[in-house]
Amino acid sequence: MQAIRYSKGFKMQCVREVEAGKSCAYAVQRKYKIKGSATVMRWVRQWGSGRYGKIIRVEKAHEVNEVGQLRSELRRVKEALADTHMELALEQAFLTVACEELDQSLEDFKKSTLAGGAPGGRSRPGVEGDLAV
Repeated sequence: MQAIRYSKGFKMQCVREVEAGKSCAYAVQRKYKIKGSATVMRWVRQWGSGRYGKIIRVEKAHEVNEVGQLRSELRRVKEALADTHMELALEQAFLTVACEELDQSLEDFKKSTLAGGAPGGRSRPGVEGDLAV
């Protein structure tokens, strides 16, 4: 198969015909027996004035700043997550210091609180019975 090369002048002539409105890209392709179906349109996009082949994005009013709004929302969520991590780290440090002050290990404290009792093995009155159905 032979590759056909076209001069820049020939390409520009085809582009001028399409942009002048004399013919559409398909008609120019047939007129000059250009084999590629999208070749003339590619030339128009490449060397044309930009009227043809440009991608135009149509947005509704609420979509105009959607990307910016999503980015700012993501930034706010990241900041909130960082704040939560800091609060958790502070609470863990406070808990560690409190357990040291009470001469109790952190694991024992967690076990006693998860089991439903207060630290030190004492249960708080009225806590279990509050969920009446």
